[in-house]
Amino acid sequence: MHKSRLPRGSVTAIHPAGRALATSLLAATALVAVSGVARADGTDGRGAGTALAARSPGMLEPRLPRYANPGLPVDAEPPPSGFNVLNEPVATEGEPLYGLASELDETSYDIPGQIVVDARDDLDDSTLAALARDFSLHLFPTALASETRIQIATVEGPVSATLQRLARDPRVEAAEPLARVRASFVANDPLLKDQWHMARVGAERAWDFATGRGVTVAVVDTGIACETHGPFVKAPDLASTECVEGWNFVTKTNHANDDQGHGTHVAGTIAQSTNNGIGAAGLAFHARLMPVKVLNESGWGTTADVADGIRWAADHGAHVINLSLGGPRNSKVLQSAIDHAISRGAVVVAAAGNTGGRVQYPGASDGVIGVSATDANDKIARFSSRGQGVDVAAPGVNVTQQTICNRGRGDCDAPYPAYNGTSMAAPHVAGAAALLVGLGVSDPRAVEDAIRAGARMVDSSDDGKLLYGAGILDAASSVARVTQSHAVVRLVALLLLATWVGRRARKKEANAASPWRASFLLPALAAGPGLFFFAPWLLSRVDLAVDVLARPIADLDLLIGASVHRWLPLANALIPLGLTSLFFGVKKLRPAIAGLAVGTAAYLTSVVTLGEVAGPLGRLALVVWCAVNAAACLWIARTNLSTR
Repeated sequence: MHKSRLPRGSVTAIHPAGRALATSLLAATALVAVSGVARADGTDGRGAGTALAARSPGMLEPRLPRYANPGLPVDAEPPPSGFNVLNEPVATEGEPLYGLASELDETSYDIPGQIVVDARDDLDDSTLAALARDFSLHLFPTALASETRIQIATVEGPVSATLQRLARDPRVEAAEPLARVRASFVANDPLLKDQWHMARVGAERAWDFATGRGVTVAVVDTGIACETHGPFVKAPDLASTECVEGWNFVTKTNHANDDQGHGTHVAGTIAQSTNNGIGAAGLAFHARLMPVKVLNESGWGTTADVADGIRWAADHGAHVINLSLGGPRNSKVLQSAIDHAISRGAVVVAAAGNTGGRVQYPGASDGVIGVSATDANDKIARFSSRGQGVDVAAPGVNVTQQTICNRGRGDCDAPYPAYNGTSMAAPHVAGAAALLVGLGVSDPRAVEDAIRAGARMVDSSDDGKLLYGAGILDAASSVARVTQSHAVVRLVALLLLATWVGRRARKKEANAASPWRASFLLPALAAGPGLFFFAPWLLSRVDLAVDVLARPIADLDLLIGASVHRWLPLANALIPLGLTSLFFGVKKLRPAIAGLAVGTAAYLTSVVTLGEVAGPLGRLALVVWCAVNAAACLWIARTNLSTR
């Protein structure tokens, strides 16, 4: 845990000469900007242990899994051949497919004889039944079929011919093979307990700026050991981590317990309980975890279930969605779910894959932040997929986190193994995304831009970009850059607007109060950049009191939840207007109300200028909202500076 540094001098005194104060604030900000952002130093700390053990299985012949009936125990035999009732293959078994020597073919994960049919949303049940009869399909609805009209179907005859016919049918939006996905990790014996990967992405420095408060991260995976329920036990090192209710698409319950271990390991990198004296640390350790189980205890699932999991997470308040899974099938159903999540303001992060070849899906899907894996020497991991679709790289070799033992059942000391895989790289980026969302960067594109801008470039060549994307994740650089830009833009806006309001007030009335006084400037700072906007360069925002003082008033709702902040309930003219109606008769309070109004206008100006906020009603509505409220705030400020 990063230790707090003592402040170097007073932060509350306001010089009587207001203009001098404003100039000093800008000079201080400029000094911070010139001093640059603390970046990861590129060292291993105490070392990263040995690299991934040499293992090159080559292109293994896949053993196709047998399908498991959700109504039977996992070990039960599948139904006899020719059985007409389709059981949705949400849980499958099979040997891991590594394919490190050459990439897997797109069809290698397809489930024989089964397809996904995305019917038009306005299709009624009778029309859907007619469609099934016309194509001799046995339909089985997915978990969200009532909303999406997406069905899983068995096909009698050649699948390709049926897909071609369905593609031309006006009742169908998309039809594609039902493909399997699997967890993207390569397990390794733990050789070193030190979390070199956290140091590499600048975790300790990043915590000075943000810890993910108010952000919900969905882990669409094998589940998370978030609760003690039945035979399942909550992981000891998640004791201080808040988990919100999730969903289990394997058993169709709200208990998304991890029976495999992969999901808990991934979740630990994102939000492992930290500074609690035990176990490992997580990057965004004040974020909330949402377990969404789409993979069975063997680590397998389907594109349909993953698509449902993404939609469910986005519709239930996830701000970041981590997908440490994948397969070679470029699924339209999966892409549709990703588009839906992004439209809801969720940032989607996915592993690039472990084939050593082209990027797998959903890592290569549009709108997704695809993550390749690097080792302790910043070299691309040999198993990591690469090429188009890699947006950024992150540590993915010997990544140490807590996971479960005994398949999550029974009370035992959970181990802290070191795993390898792009599955381990992706949650570093998801954690960094949570830090950025916690700073008010809610537009998914702005989050990706901030991650890419802060990444540490290791190879700027065209070939290097296919391996590393924008570079290796540097969470500290990304959050520091965002914090710095917020401070500069809001301070400049505050100075300009205060000057303008002061001149307008004096033009209307020669004896109008000056804005260059402490009673005006302190509320203006609190509402604009934040009273202690400089705190991250002096103190750590891990401490809640420091975090509150460092935030603008309009950002305090982020501590409740990023979903609330999207509506900007504390960044509008109603608050200063209400105070004016209550206290306009108290002459000494007018400058403070005016300062609060100008600070709010400066904040609203920064929202439009920076373009980082995703408005719930769209960009145009957000700009109009900010413009109208900023204008109203300036009028309120001018009115309160009047002596009459």
